[in-house]
Amino acid sequence: MGDASADQAIRSFLTPIQVGDRCSGVVAAVSRSEVTVTLDGFAARPLGVVGPLDVSWQRRKADAAVVGQRITAEVLSLDLEEGRVCLSMAATENPELWAFLKRLRYGQRLTGTVATIESFGVFVTLDEGPDHPVYPGVGFITYPELSWRRFEAPSEVVEVGQRVYCEFLQFDTWNGEARLSLRATQPDPFLWFVDDIAVGQRLTGQVTKVLPFGVFVRVAEDVEGLVHLPELSAEDIVQVGEELTVVVTDIDRERRRLSLSLRQA
Repeated sequence: MGDASADQAIRSFLTPIQVGDRCSGVVAAVSRSEVTVTLDGFAARPLGVVGPLDVSWQRRKADAAVVGQRITAEVLSLDLEEGRVCLSMAATENPELWAFLKRLRYGQRLTGTVATIESFGVFVTLDEGPDHPVYPGVGFITYPELSWRRFEAPSEVVEVGQRVYCEFLQFDTWNGEARLSLRATQPDPFLWFVDDIAVGQRLTGQVTKVLPFGVFVRVAEDVEGLVHLPELSAEDIVQVGEELTVVVTDIDRERRRLSLSLRQA
């Protein structure tokens, strides 16, 4: 069979498959980067690929997949040009949890209880849906999504056992988690503040941080602007806690950045 006819055979086999379908086959090879699978109905070469984090949420890859093992996995994506089907064995290993997470939609509001606070984020036990087979909660909030305001420790925002009302962001298929946002349920103080100011306006605020590239100034509660180094005069020596009068030079609503100048003030 020539390359062209082989490619056509692969395309014909893969075309009817859709994301969300379940495919069965035999594990052809296991490496550090992936598990390849010879799918039922196409024995010429392995077309199925399971990424290292899609093999199992509960077991190590070496225990979850071995050459010659029959598996059933859910289709995550297809690449007709490359002749590959990306699969998740974790989906069929945890069907109830997978089905629950797939039903969630961006912006959907969910309630739950803070289960643990880790160095990389906060786990939330959701009121609805099954438990997670590994983690203390199906919901997960990264630190930036905890609050609009700056904080030094997450304990300033939440505590274990606290009831929370969050917004769903995305289904993390690698870990079987519902990525959540606590701050999305709260008004953004930055946008409220910049609605009432304009470029060229003078503001008074307190220095919160002095860094090599500039100075952060708190101009309202939970709102800080940055005086970049070029906007400081050579004779300006400022310290944390000092009150400054500054001029607004730029308002970036999309990136939530407020640029200030001490030199122009």
